[in-house]
Amino acid sequence: MSEPARKRRPYAPRVPMAERREQLLDAALTIIDRDGYDGISIDAVAREIGVTRPVVYSAFDGLGPLLTTLLDRQQERALAQLFAALPLDAAGDDPVAVVERATPALHAMVLGDPLTWRAILASPVTVPDVVRERIEGDRERVRAVIEQLVAGVLGEEVDAEVLAHGILALLDHFGRLVLAEPDRFTAERLTGVIGSLTRTWFA
Repeated sequence: MSEPARKRRPYAPRVPMAERREQLLDAALTIIDRDGYDGISIDAVAREIGVTRPVVYSAFDGLGPLLTTLLDRQQERALAQLFAALPLDAAGDDPVAVVERATPALHAMVLGDPLTWRAILASPVTVPDVVRERIEGDRERVRAVIEQLVAGVLGEEVDAEVLAHGILALLDHFGRLVLAEPDRFTAERLTGVIGSLTRTWFA
């Protein structure tokens, strides 16, 4: 009797290297979102998209380079989304109008890319030092942009530096609420409350 045929390893279709790298980065982000940074490994990334370890190593030299590339991509993506949502051209506009314009845009931004924003808004104690340091550096960059925006809209009426810190903390908190319960914390609800507060403070 002939020997039984050996079971073949699942075949990973050939794709262009640029596309394969994006697949692997997306897989890594999915794992981090689902299992945390403790769950990430070359084997885990390979399993996530049904390829072998050599396929991963053909795209990245190891887990370190893969995660560095992921950080670079997510940093660029998040900052582009945030600066597109913020009303950077609002100098001289009515503060309430600025809020009513910015809040729905930021709400849509978070829900449009929840994997990116959950990773950014995660508790600092749950992320590696290199990730936390990158996020903190970007937060300061964003805070400086918000400070300029506040100064352009409110002039010398307020301490723009202090208020920018407060706005950034508010954005962090509301971002987590929206990601956790989007049906409860709607754009309309948040816009209404923040708009009312703005009218009270800067009427």
